[in-house]
Amino acid sequence: MTAQGLLREAWGRLPAAGLSVASAGSYTATRMERIIQILVAVGCLGVGGQAFVVSLDLHGIGPAHDVLHMVVFVALAAMIVCCVAGYRARTASAVFAIVYPIALVFWPIATTGTPPDPGAQPWTFFLINLATVGAVVAFPLAWQYAWAVGMSLLYAVIRLIRGELEPEFWVSTGYDVSVALIQGGVFVTVAWVLRSLAGGVDAARAQAVLAYARAASADAAEQERVAVAALMHDSVLAALIAAERARTDRERQLAVSMAREALTRLANAESDDPEGSDEPVSRAAIAADIERSAADMGVQLAVEREDDDQDAVVPGRVARAVVLAATQAVANAVQHADGVGLAVRVEPAGRGVRVEVSDTGPGVDVASIPADRLGIRASIFARMAAAGGDATIVSGARGTTVALTWTGEKAL
Repeated sequence: MTAQGLLREAWGRLPAAGLSVASAGSYTATRMERIIQILVAVGCLGVGGQAFVVSLDLHGIGPAHDVLHMVVFVALAAMIVCCVAGYRARTASAVFAIVYPIALVFWPIATTGTPPDPGAQPWTFFLINLATVGAVVAFPLAWQYAWAVGMSLLYAVIRLIRGELEPEFWVSTGYDVSVALIQGGVFVTVAWVLRSLAGGVDAARAQAVLAYARAASADAAEQERVAVAALMHDSVLAALIAAERARTDRERQLAVSMAREALTRLANAESDDPEGSDEPVSRAAIAADIERSAADMGVQLAVEREDDDQDAVVPGRVARAVVLAATQAVANAVQHADGVGLAVRVEPAGRGVRVEVSDTGPGVDVASIPADRLGIRASIFARMAAAGGDATIVSGARGTTVALTWTGEKAL
């Protein structure tokens, strides 16, 4: 599976209401964009309302101004509504950002016949930075800075032309333009910083999810490897070895039982739930399952129980792993120690279970077992590790003890 496929699979496992796979890699950026749109709408409502109040002083001076006035403020209102609703916000913002400079160019014509006042700021001044924030929502970063500078300079040119380049207009226009330039630059820079931070969060999130997906994939592969290795040894290799070594009726019966188990487990390997339910079981049920598995191999065994507590405390998957590992230990004791002194004990371990399988045979050097022998490594150690438990083997001249422990403290 590709990295992108792993990422999509991992995101599919994470709870995120309303989040599609397509937006998984831009979750924070999407939320940040909504925040910027709402802030733009609030700012435009306040400043645009101020501009509208100022514009009423020129109401009725002529149809050209009325049309210009209506077009600008309708575009502004549409941008505010779309930004609040989160629908077509970029389109509406782009429309206003383009309408404003066009209206600014026609403003001297629309106000012909009214004397300019160098001490008063016209309503078009209040909308300079609103056109800039419209560009922030709609355009790429380079165009945002171009709008922040361009709208201020265009306003300065139109304002000076309207004032016929009189000296008193230079001072007031210079002040207005400097304020607009500073504010516009701040707006664009702050939005860029917020978007960069959101992009960084999304990149880190994507890397974390990808790492999780890879770890989950590796864990699944390891679980499958352990299961296959244990199945092959427990159900196939062990049966073949037992059949090859069978010399007595008891050994032949053991080989037949192991072959029957191999066929059953291989037949169930492709089922949707080959391991059965994961409902909790009791320690007494585990002891009974070990006795039953031993009997299937032709070994009559009475498992010693510390108590007959019937409380279900061990998850079904763990219980099956413990029973199979204990069965393998019993099979090893029968095959390699002739079952001399074979005994099995089940007792509590924390909130879990501990199973000891012991014999008084000649013992075995665990460290010297070849790597291709899976009986202990796959069927006991790996199986218990996969279930979140531990396995230990103590062996010497006086016998071997295999201890299988699951306390419930490790994550399954």
